[in-house]
Amino acid sequence: MTLRLLEGFRAVMQAKTVTAAALVLNVSQPVVTRLIRDLEENIGFSLFVREQGRLKPTAEALILYEEVQRSLISVDRILQSVEMLRDGHQGYLQIAAAPALALSFLPKMMAGFSAQYPGARLTLHMHGSETSLNMVLSGMCDIAVVMLSMRQSGTYGERILSGRMVCVLPVGHRLAGEATVGPWDLKGETFLSHPHVLDTRLQIDALFAAHGIQREMRLESQISYSLIELVAAGAGVALVDPLTATLYRGDGVVFVPFDPIVVNHYSVVTSSERPPSVLQERFIEQLKISLYDTLAPEYRVVGG
Repeated sequence: MTLRLLEGFRAVMQAKTVTAAALVLNVSQPVVTRLIRDLEENIGFSLFVREQGRLKPTAEALILYEEVQRSLISVDRILQSVEMLRDGHQGYLQIAAAPALALSFLPKMMAGFSAQYPGARLTLHMHGSETSLNMVLSGMCDIAVVMLSMRQSGTYGERILSGRMVCVLPVGHRLAGEATVGPWDLKGETFLSHPHVLDTRLQIDALFAAHGIQREMRLESQISYSLIELVAAGAGVALVDPLTATLYRGDGVVFVPFDPIVVNHYSVVTSSERPPSVLQERFIEQLKISLYDTLAPEYRVVGG
């Protein structure tokens, strides 16, 4: 007994005639007749009797139809699921992301993606870049959207875009109207910083040390958004990643490009052990487009 025989039987039961069933199945009438005959031979009893030119189902056919209908509905769901998976419209993605991406950029991007692919289930986890990277490498997540150093990006993922760090100043600060701000401009300023665990902190410390600039260090935060809020509250000045600066909508601060350029690399990481699903490929494609469209042009670094 094949699936095609059962589909032919269901079509006749629902359409009431062989002619109508043939239209439903997009085949000729003889094909439908043969399907019914083959099914009857297969099961060993008749399913229809002909009355006044119409097929009337037997009592056995009515009972069998209930079972066939339940089974074929499940098959239809499987086929529909296969089609949606093939087209990237269904699936489950676990995404781990650094705070600079998870707090402001990804929520809007994922909302748009979910509207476009309503059959997809997405989960966002916020962790540091190293933790997010390890979650993908260990199989706990499908995608990591992170800020990696040039060395790490080449080893573990694909660099999407690079941007220059931005100096955050309170409104009315003496440097607020400058085209750029350098280490020498910040001498004597109270400096709010990322912690030492971040590569950018090490770069910035080395840069200021190379220029012989002493900073008054009081407050630290791993999250750029928190540093901006601290600046707005009058706690000092800070350097933050360009994406957070682009998306910040609060008052009380001014953003000025920092010079010399300190580059942040935004990367996407997937497992090298598992081939990507269609849904995963669609997500990454949309991620790249959205990130490029979002980051302010004046902060982008080409070939960074």
